[in-house]
Amino acid sequence: MTKPRTPTAQIAAALAHFEVDLVLDVGANRGQYARGLRAAGYTGRIVSFEPIAGLQAELARAAEADPSWTVAPPMALGAEPGLAWLEVSAESDMSSLLPQTELLAHVSPSSAVVGREPVRVEPLDRVAPPLLEDARQPYLKLDVQGFESQVLDGASDLLGRLIGLQLELPLAPCYRGEAGWRSQLDRLEAAGFALWLVLPGYFERKLARHLQFDAVLMRASAAPPSL
Repeated sequence: MTKPRTPTAQIAAALAHFEVDLVLDVGANRGQYARGLRAAGYTGRIVSFEPIAGLQAELARAAEADPSWTVAPPMALGAEPGLAWLEVSAESDMSSLLPQTELLAHVSPSSAVVGREPVRVEPLDRVAPPLLEDARQPYLKLDVQGFESQVLDGASDLLGRLIGLQLELPLAPCYRGEAGWRSQLDRLEAAGFALWLVLPGYFERKLARHLQFDAVLMRASAAPPSL
Protein backbone atom coordinates (compact mmCIF):
# COMPACT_ATOMS: atom_id res chain seq x y z
CA MET A 1 0.00 0.00 0.00
CA THR A 2 1.35 3.43 -0.98
CA LYS A 3 1.12 6.06 1.75
CA PRO A 4 1.15 9.81 1.01
CA ARG A 5 4.33 11.08 2.62
CA THR A 6 4.47 14.83 2.02
CA PRO A 7 1.98 17.29 3.56
CA THR A 8 0.74 18.25 0.08
CA ALA A 9 0.20 14.59 -0.82
CA GLN A 10 -1.78 14.12 2.40
CA ILE A 11 -3.95 17.14 1.56
CA ALA A 12 -4.52 15.86 -1.97
CA ALA A 13 -5.49 12.46 -0.56
CA ALA A 14 -8.06 14.11 1.72
CA LEU A 15 -9.45 16.14 -1.19
CA ALA A 16 -9.82 12.96 -3.24
CA HIS A 17 -11.42 11.07 -0.34
CA PHE A 18 -14.07 13.78 0.06
CA GLU A 19 -14.46 14.27 -3.71
CA VAL A 20 -13.58 17.98 -3.50
CA ASP A 21 -14.33 19.70 -6.81
CA LEU A 22 -13.39 23.31 -5.98
CA VAL A 23 -10.53 24.76 -3.94
CA LEU A 24 -10.74 28.43 -2.90
CA ASP A 25 -7.05 29.27 -2.50
CA VAL A 26 -6.95 32.38 -0.30
CA GLY A 27 -3.49 33.85 0.11
CA ALA A 28 -2.14 32.32 -3.09
CA ASN A 29 1.13 34.29 -3.28
CA ARG A 30 2.80 33.04 -6.48
CA GLY A 31 0.63 29.94 -6.83
CA GLN A 32 2.79 27.50 -4.89
CA TYR A 33 -0.16 25.83 -3.16
CA ALA A 34 -2.16 25.33 -6.37
CA ARG A 35 0.85 24.00 -8.26
CA GLY A 36 1.54 21.60 -5.42
CA LEU A 37 -2.01 20.27 -5.52
CA ARG A 38 -1.78 19.74 -9.26
CA ALA A 39 1.52 17.88 -8.89
CA ALA A 40 -0.10 15.70 -6.20
CA GLY A 41 -2.97 14.75 -8.49
CA TYR A 42 -5.83 17.16 -7.74
CA THR A 43 -7.65 17.91 -11.01
CA GLY A 44 -10.66 19.96 -9.85
CA ARG A 45 -11.24 23.69 -10.10
CA ILE A 46 -9.06 26.19 -8.22
CA VAL A 47 -9.81 29.88 -7.63
CA SER A 48 -6.84 31.81 -6.22
CA PHE A 49 -6.94 35.09 -4.27
CA GLU A 50 -3.89 37.30 -3.67
CA PRO A 51 -3.97 40.92 -2.45
CA ILE A 52 -0.45 42.00 -3.47
CA ALA A 53 -0.81 43.56 -6.90
CA GLY A 54 2.83 42.91 -7.77
CA LEU A 55 2.33 39.16 -7.46
CA GLN A 56 -0.73 39.06 -9.70
CA ALA A 57 1.27 38.84 -12.94
CA GLU A 58 3.29 35.88 -11.65
CA LEU A 59 0.16 34.19 -10.35
CA ALA A 60 -1.65 34.73 -13.65
CA ARG A 61 1.31 33.27 -15.58
CA ALA A 62 1.28 30.21 -13.33
CA ALA A 63 -2.42 29.66 -14.03
CA GLU A 64 -2.63 30.63 -17.72
CA ALA A 65 -2.09 27.13 -19.12
CA ASP A 66 -4.57 25.55 -16.71
CA PRO A 67 -8.22 26.06 -17.77
CA SER A 68 -9.48 24.88 -14.38
CA TRP A 69 -7.42 27.45 -12.42
CA THR A 70 -8.84 30.97 -12.12
CA VAL A 71 -7.13 33.99 -10.54
CA ALA A 72 -9.44 36.52 -8.86
CA PRO A 73 -8.74 40.27 -9.11
CA PRO A 74 -6.36 41.60 -6.41
CA MET A 75 -8.16 41.69 -3.08
CA ALA A 76 -7.84 40.73 0.55
CA LEU A 77 -10.60 38.83 2.33
CA GLY A 78 -12.03 40.00 5.64
CA ALA A 79 -15.14 40.58 7.72
CA GLU A 80 -16.38 43.77 6.03
CA PRO A 81 -15.90 45.42 2.63
CA GLY A 82 -13.58 48.41 2.53
CA LEU A 83 -9.95 49.43 2.17
CA ALA A 84 -7.04 48.46 4.42
CA TRP A 85 -3.28 48.78 4.55
CA LEU A 86 -1.33 45.60 3.91
CA GLU A 87 2.04 45.37 5.65
CA VAL A 88 4.25 44.04 2.87
CA SER A 89 7.08 41.82 4.07
CA ALA A 90 10.45 41.34 2.41
CA GLU A 91 9.33 37.72 2.26
CA SER A 92 6.07 38.25 0.42
CA ASP A 93 4.36 35.21 1.93
CA MET A 94 4.72 36.79 5.39
CA SER A 95 2.76 39.94 4.45
CA SER A 96 -0.30 40.61 6.58
CA LEU A 97 -3.11 43.02 7.38
CA LEU A 98 -1.95 42.70 10.99
CA PRO A 99 1.29 44.12 12.43
CA GLN A 100 4.10 41.73 13.24
CA THR A 101 4.87 40.86 16.86
CA GLU A 102 8.24 41.49 18.44
CA LEU A 103 8.77 37.73 18.45
CA LEU A 104 8.54 37.47 14.66
CA ALA A 105 10.71 40.54 14.18
CA HIS A 106 13.34 39.00 16.46
CA VAL A 107 13.45 35.47 15.07
CA SER A 108 12.93 36.33 11.40
CA PRO A 109 14.53 39.67 10.47
CA SER A 110 14.31 38.59 6.82
CA SER A 111 10.51 38.99 7.17
CA ALA A 112 10.80 42.69 8.00
CA VAL A 113 8.06 44.97 6.69
CA VAL A 114 9.38 46.91 3.71
CA GLY A 115 6.26 48.89 2.80
CA ARG A 116 2.52 49.36 3.18
CA GLU A 117 0.11 48.84 0.29
CA PRO A 118 -3.57 49.83 0.17
CA VAL A 119 -5.76 46.84 -0.66
CA ARG A 120 -9.43 46.25 -1.33
CA VAL A 121 -11.08 44.03 1.30
CA GLU A 122 -14.14 41.90 0.58
CA PRO A 123 -16.03 39.30 2.62
CA LEU A 124 -16.02 35.85 1.06
CA ASP A 125 -19.81 35.70 1.39
CA ARG A 126 -19.97 38.53 -1.14
CA VAL A 127 -17.41 37.32 -3.71
CA ALA A 128 -17.68 33.53 -3.46
CA PRO A 129 -21.25 32.79 -4.72
CA PRO A 130 -20.58 33.40 -8.43
CA LEU A 131 -17.34 31.41 -8.16
CA LEU A 132 -18.99 28.37 -6.63
CA GLU A 133 -21.05 27.71 -9.76
CA ASP A 134 -22.12 24.06 -9.54
CA ALA A 135 -19.47 22.98 -7.04
CA ARG A 136 -20.79 20.18 -4.84
CA GLN A 137 -17.86 19.81 -2.45
CA PRO A 138 -16.00 23.14 -2.09
CA TYR A 139 -12.91 23.46 0.11
CA LEU A 140 -11.36 26.64 1.52
CA LYS A 141 -7.64 27.12 2.11
CA LEU A 142 -6.55 30.15 4.17
CA ASP A 143 -2.96 31.39 4.36
CA VAL A 144 -3.47 34.97 5.49
CA GLN A 145 -0.86 35.45 8.21
CA GLY A 146 -2.96 35.87 11.34
CA PHE A 147 -6.10 37.22 9.63
CA GLU A 148 -7.91 33.87 9.50
CA SER A 149 -10.53 34.78 12.11
CA GLN A 150 -11.56 37.91 10.23
CA VAL A 151 -11.83 35.98 6.94
CA LEU A 152 -14.09 33.45 8.67
CA ASP A 153 -16.18 36.30 10.08
CA GLY A 154 -16.93 37.30 6.49
CA ALA A 155 -17.70 33.73 5.40
CA SER A 156 -20.51 32.65 7.73
CA ASP A 157 -22.80 31.70 4.81
CA LEU A 158 -20.01 29.99 2.87
CA LEU A 159 -19.05 27.83 5.87
CA GLY A 160 -22.34 26.00 5.61
CA ARG A 161 -21.50 24.93 2.05
CA LEU A 162 -17.91 23.85 2.63
CA ILE A 163 -16.90 20.20 2.82
CA GLY A 164 -13.64 21.23 4.47
CA LEU A 165 -11.05 23.92 5.05
CA GLN A 166 -7.40 24.43 5.84
CA LEU A 167 -5.91 27.24 7.87
CA GLU A 168 -2.62 28.25 9.43
CA LEU A 169 -2.72 28.45 13.22
CA PRO A 170 -0.24 29.95 15.69
CA LEU A 171 1.51 28.12 18.50
CA ALA A 172 3.22 31.43 19.30
CA PRO A 173 1.86 34.82 18.19
CA CYS A 174 3.56 36.13 15.05
CA TYR A 175 0.98 38.87 14.35
CA ARG A 176 -0.69 41.20 16.82
CA GLY A 177 -4.38 40.46 17.22
CA GLU A 178 -4.42 36.98 15.65
CA ALA A 179 -6.73 34.42 17.24
CA GLY A 180 -5.22 31.48 19.12
CA TRP A 181 -5.28 27.97 17.73
CA ARG A 182 -7.59 26.57 20.41
CA SER A 183 -10.30 29.16 19.83
CA GLN A 184 -10.10 28.68 16.07
CA LEU A 185 -10.46 24.91 16.32
CA ASP A 186 -13.31 25.25 18.84
CA ARG A 187 -15.11 27.62 16.49
CA LEU A 188 -14.82 25.31 13.51
CA GLU A 189 -15.70 22.16 15.42
CA ALA A 190 -18.84 23.94 16.67
CA ALA A 191 -19.64 24.63 12.99
CA GLY A 192 -19.59 20.90 12.23
CA PHE A 193 -16.01 20.26 11.15
CA ALA A 194 -13.62 17.66 12.56
CA LEU A 195 -9.85 17.99 12.76
CA TRP A 196 -8.60 15.75 9.98
CA LEU A 197 -4.92 16.53 9.37
CA VAL A 198 -2.28 18.36 11.41
CA LEU A 199 0.64 19.50 9.27
CA PRO A 200 3.91 21.06 10.47
CA GLY A 201 4.43 24.69 9.53
CA TYR A 202 6.97 27.39 10.41
CA PHE A 203 9.81 25.78 12.42
CA GLU A 204 12.12 28.32 14.06
CA ARG A 205 15.60 26.94 14.65
CA LYS A 206 16.50 29.74 17.06
CA LEU A 207 13.77 28.54 19.41
CA ALA A 208 13.74 24.88 18.35
CA ARG A 209 9.96 24.95 18.07
CA HIS A 210 7.12 25.32 15.64
CA LEU A 211 5.60 28.78 15.60
CA GLN A 212 2.71 27.79 13.31
CA PHE A 213 1.01 24.66 12.00
CA ASP A 214 -1.65 23.93 9.40
CA ALA A 215 -4.94 22.30 10.36
CA VAL A 216 -7.19 20.59 7.83
CA LEU A 217 -10.78 20.18 9.02
CA MET A 218 -13.41 18.20 7.15
CA ARG A 219 -17.12 17.70 7.59
CA ALA A 220 -16.84 14.19 9.02
CA SER A 221 -20.54 13.47 8.58
CA ALA A 222 -20.02 13.78 4.81
CA ALA A 223 -17.07 11.36 4.58
CA PRO A 224 -17.53 8.49 2.12
CA PRO A 225 -17.77 5.11 3.88
CA SER A 226 -14.40 3.48 4.41
CA LEU A 227 -13.72 -0.15 3.58
